[in-house]
Amino acid sequence: MIELSWQAGLDESGGAEVRALASAAAEADGSAPLSDEVLLHLRADDTAHLMARSGGDLVGFAHLDAAGGGELVVHPAHRRAGLGTRLAGAVLERAASVRLGASVRLWAHGEHPGAVAIAHRLGFTRVRELWQMHLDMPDAPPAAAPPDGVRLRPFVVGVDEAEFLRVNNAAFDWHPEQGGWSVEQVRLRQAEPWFDAEGFLLAVDAGDRLLGYHWTKVHTEPERIGEVYVLGVDPSAQGMGLGAVLTVAGLRHLHARGLRQVLLYVESDNEAAVRVYRKLGFTLRHTDVLFARAAIA
Repeated sequence: MIELSWQAGLDESGGAEVRALASAAAEADGSAPLSDEVLLHLRADDTAHLMARSGGDLVGFAHLDAAGGGELVVHPAHRRAGLGTRLAGAVLERAASVRLGASVRLWAHGEHPGAVAIAHRLGFTRVRELWQMHLDMPDAPPAAAPPDGVRLRPFVVGVDEAEFLRVNNAAFDWHPEQGGWSVEQVRLRQAEPWFDAEGFLLAVDAGDRLLGYHWTKVHTEPERIGEVYVLGVDPSAQGMGLGAVLTVAGLRHLHARGLRQVLLYVESDNEAAVRVYRKLGFTLRHTDVLFARAAIA
């Protein structure tokens, strides 16, 4: 028998269980079932976590944030028995109990067929597509010179947070996850084992004013692979070619660290960014789909 229980602010043990469950699903599916945003906020008291246990073992998990965003995962050994539908239904009921009539949004990472089927069964509608693109990088791309008066340097912890937030929030004022960040969002990531200030590249002018940045990341599970984690350019610096310069600089940094595979996420309708990435050799690997519907009244 599988029992469901809601919790807030998971402790270290609970967080480790969720990460292990996500790793098992990623190994089976070839794509991560939970986003960084979920994993970074497992201890948050303002986020609800649904734990599904069988004999004490965590076999399913769902997350619901204060804005109605959610994600869920079922252990590969416990699929095709209705647990995914139970989790999604419980998320809808929870959302309705705290926000009557609120919209609920659930991600189907990798457009997993099981997740898509659950979404359709429960009346969700596809509202957004996020592409994961990959690059085979046996050789480092040729260096791209920055514009006159612009230089690249690494991020300095304790110094550059405010400038990063200024540019990030201006560049992504339209973005539901990346826009509107506070310093807490940065601090959470700086505390992660993967954080590397040397791989957080900044493009600055002669007065050290930030014009753009490329924050890289290195994954170690389920395989060692680099990532164009976040790349942004100040709207006032658009048209200078900084996006391509920063992308290449980050790729060269990852290559120097021994990475020969790189991934990135980009909105499917961001034609300008997709053009830059395709020109550099990135190809579409899979699609994450966001589904939405009104909460159960």
